[in-house]
Amino acid sequence: METAGPLASIAQGSCYRKHVMLEMRIDKWLWVARFFKSRTLAAAACVGGKVDLNEQAAKPARTVRPGDLLHITLPRGKKIVKVAALSERRGPGVEAARLYEDLSPPPSPRELRIPPPVIRPRGLGRPTKRERRLIDRLGRG
Repeated sequence: METAGPLASIAQGSCYRKHVMLEMRIDKWLWVARFFKSRTLAAAACVGGKVDLNEQAAKPARTVRPGDLLHITLPRGKKIVKVAALSERRGPGVEAARLYEDLSPPPSPRELRIPPPVIRPRGLGRPTKRERRLIDRLGRG
């Protein structure tokens, strides 16, 4: 009877006593990669159509592999990421950042917003606190 060599263990998914993951549920990966605070929120985003995997809507149980492209809509904006690696556990943020490659375009610089001048018609009462501060600024300059 022949014994399996090291190539057989790699083919079975384990290498050097560490389990090598070939695929993972997308909701779990989004949680491990720290895009969402809980796996429930990640699953809700998938069900709500906020996550696309390779240009197709992704349900929570869909599997993700290294090399896949994800479009994630978050409250603070859209992210486009390429899956670089999979992990069994949720680690610190530095470790989570190694699981993906961010392909999102840089955010546009915000223009400096100048507050509009305070114009009060006569007889409307006392100025508000905000208006009084703006009036004081005009008096200083």
